[in-house]
Amino acid sequence: MHPLRGVYRNSSFKVVKQMGFNGADLPHKCGLFCLGPLAFHTGAVGDRITLTCGARCAERAWDTFRNGVVFSNRPVRVEEKVRLRVDRSTSHWTGALRVGFTTIQPAHGPPADMAIPNLTKQPGYWAVPLPEDCAWPGSELQFWVNRKGRLMYRGQDGQKYQLLVGLDISRPLWAMIDLYGQTCTVALLGSEKKCLFGTKKSCPTFALPPPSHGDCWSCKKSPPSPELFENNHSRCPSIIDNQRTEDFDTLEDCVVCMSREACVILRCGHQCLCMSCANRVVTDFGTCPLCRQPITQRRIKSMQIT
Repeated sequence: MHPLRGVYRNSSFKVVKQMGFNGADLPHKCGLFCLGPLAFHTGAVGDRITLTCGARCAERAWDTFRNGVVFSNRPVRVEEKVRLRVDRSTSHWTGALRVGFTTIQPAHGPPADMAIPNLTKQPGYWAVPLPEDCAWPGSELQFWVNRKGRLMYRGQDGQKYQLLVGLDISRPLWAMIDLYGQTCTVALLGSEKKCLFGTKKSCPTFALPPPSHGDCWSCKKSPPSPELFENNHSRCPSIIDNQRTEDFDTLEDCVVCMSREACVILRCGHQCLCMSCANRVVTDFGTCPLCRQPITQRRIKSMQIT
């Protein structure tokens, strides 16, 4: 038995009470198979995030690709599957949703601009990007930490995938979601955890509105194929199988899209962008995404990585 299991089982509602719900006072019915309310933390949200529907829907402004980090309002248990639905996206940006966990209790005030690399370079934060084809409007996904400290994912195809290893399950874990790039709006559908006598679920609440398929998604997408994760590592190098986990740290990816190699050296010396994202970052922001030093288009030098 995991050492945290007894703690959560005996005092989960006490922990929620001490932390405060950090969401709307949603009606719920607690019982033997109830995991407690689950919503977004209303105190620790990105600068460009708006929470609605009792803090169960998070929307990021469309005019930026960052400042969209949100957290769960309470710690989630080991093997508790967090359920998300992507409601709106835009094709203006590159890259998409990032998911992960943290052992650092979310504090009131805006978090870092981006989960990757701003938070993940600090101890106690783990996050990985999802391929754009797995975050199209209407997509429902689950992510969780298993008893071996591995970040797991299940998407539209129903298959499980290992995204990351080495998460610290000896401490409480808060879910972390970054509405990054193309992903503009997500809905938190709740959570569930299988147990010996059935399935425990987060407190039932009112139904959320259906996902929007408005003009913000300008290019039609088809559902991701089951082979996306196994055969398309170039889109998302961090989504890997058990045989390739040791290669994760050797990849050097663009910090914006996390899907192409960082082949551009900026004036400040950072090599952190692919050519496509570099042109867009220079045009829209004019600063290095890592050190914020000003950069211009004519100062960019491209270097081919072998």
